[in-house]
Amino acid sequence: MDYLSLDKSALQGVKETLLEEYAAFKAQGLNLNMSRGKPCTEQLDLSMPMLDMLNGKSEVAASTGDDCRNYGLPDGLPELREIFGGMMEVPADNVLIGGNSSLNMMFDTVACGMTHGFSGCEPWSRQKTIKFLCPCPGYDRHFAVTQYFGAELIRVSMTPEGPNMDEVEELIKDPAVKGIWCVPKYSNPQGYTYSDDTVRRFAALKPAAKDFRVFWDNAYCVHELSDTPDTLLNLWEECKKTGNENLVFYFSSMSKITFPGSGVAAMAASGENLEVLREHFSFQTIGRDKLNQLRHVKFLKNLDGVREQMKKHRAILEPKFQVVLEKFQKELGGLQIAKWTEPHGGYFISVDVLEGCAKRVVSLCKEAGVVLTGAGAAFPYGQDPKDENIRIAPTYPSVDELKKAVELFCICVKLAAAEKLLEK
Repeated sequence: MDYLSLDKSALQGVKETLLEEYAAFKAQGLNLNMSRGKPCTEQLDLSMPMLDMLNGKSEVAASTGDDCRNYGLPDGLPELREIFGGMMEVPADNVLIGGNSSLNMMFDTVACGMTHGFSGCEPWSRQKTIKFLCPCPGYDRHFAVTQYFGAELIRVSMTPEGPNMDEVEELIKDPAVKGIWCVPKYSNPQGYTYSDDTVRRFAALKPAAKDFRVFWDNAYCVHELSDTPDTLLNLWEECKKTGNENLVFYFSSMSKITFPGSGVAAMAASGENLEVLREHFSFQTIGRDKLNQLRHVKFLKNLDGVREQMKKHRAILEPKFQVVLEKFQKELGGLQIAKWTEPHGGYFISVDVLEGCAKRVVSLCKEAGVVLTGAGAAFPYGQDPKDENIRIAPTYPSVDELKKAVELFCICVKLAAAEKLLEK
C-alpha cells in the first residue's frame, strides 16, 4: 500500500486504524531507551574476566620492566600501542594511548589547535574565524566539541561512498576551514564505509589552511555484523604516497570492545603532529592508567584476540539488527514513507522518514514509552533541514524489548506520515 497514492478518505481510514494500534501500545506502559549506542549487559559481561588479570605483584610489570602502578610511559604500554596500531592500520610508534575516552582525546586535540596551533600557524583562537566541516547525518558529539570551542559548523552531505568530496574539495579553499569530522568505517548513523576513491581524495586534499586537519575517528574499525564485512582503504599509506602525512589525526578506542566506561582510547599522528601533542598532553598527566592498559593487554593479548572478542559481540548484536531490519521491511517496505540503511557493522541504523515527520515520530514514540535519539541530532546545531532523519540504536534493549520498540516505531512512522499527507 503506497501511502503517497492514497486519497484523503483512504488515508483517514488508515490514520484511525493506526491511532487504535498506537493507543494499545500506550496502554502497555513501555519504558525503553534506544537513544544512545550503548552495549547491553551481555556484552559487558564478555569482559568481566579482564578484572581478574592482575592478581599479584608479579603481574604489574610492563614488558619494559616499568611498574605499571607508578608514573611513566606517557605514550602507553608498547604492547597496547601495537594492538591499536593494528586496529587503526598505522605504525605502533605513532600511537599514543589515552584514558578511557577517544572523545576526550579528540576534545584535547581540538583544544590544542585552539591554544597552540598546528604546523607553526597561529592558534585557532587567535584567527578571526574558524570553521569545521561536518558530514551529516553524522555523530552529534563530534559536532558538539567544535561548537563548544566556537567554530562555525558547515554541513557536508553524506553519500554511500562517504562525504561528498566535491563539496569538501570546494569548501577547503577557504582558509578559515580548519578541519573535518569523519567516521570512515560503519559511519554513525548510516553505517557507510568510505570508498577507496573517497579515501584517496582525502589523502590528496590541498586545503588553503596549512593547519587544516582531518579527524579520522575509526570507532568501528573491528565492529563487524556480517560475513561480508566492509573494507576501508588505509589512509595512512595513501597519505604517505601524497606527502600529506601531517593532514590526519587518527582515533580509536576499546569502549565497545571491553567496557565503555573503563576501556582504553588511542590516537595516532605523524611525527611532526606528535611533537605538538606530546607537549600538550605532558602538562595534563605524567602517565595514563597503565594498570588498565595492562589488564587490556593480558586479556586481549594481540589483534587476533581483539577479533575473537568481536566475534562474541557480533553473536549478541547481529540478531538485534536482523530484528529491526526484518520488521522495517515487513511494516514499512513499499509504503514510500521511509527508507533505511542496512549496515554490515557498527552500532546504528539510519532511517529517513517522510520529510517533515521525524520530530513527530520521535515525539509519538516517547509518549508511548520508547525514547529515541532526538530528531536532528545527527546534524550541526541539531537542525535537520528536512526533518526526516532518525538514528536507531538497537544494541542496548533485549531482543524481546526491541521487537516491541520497533513495532511501535513503525506504527509511529506510518501515523506521522498519514497525518502529514492529510494536511496537504
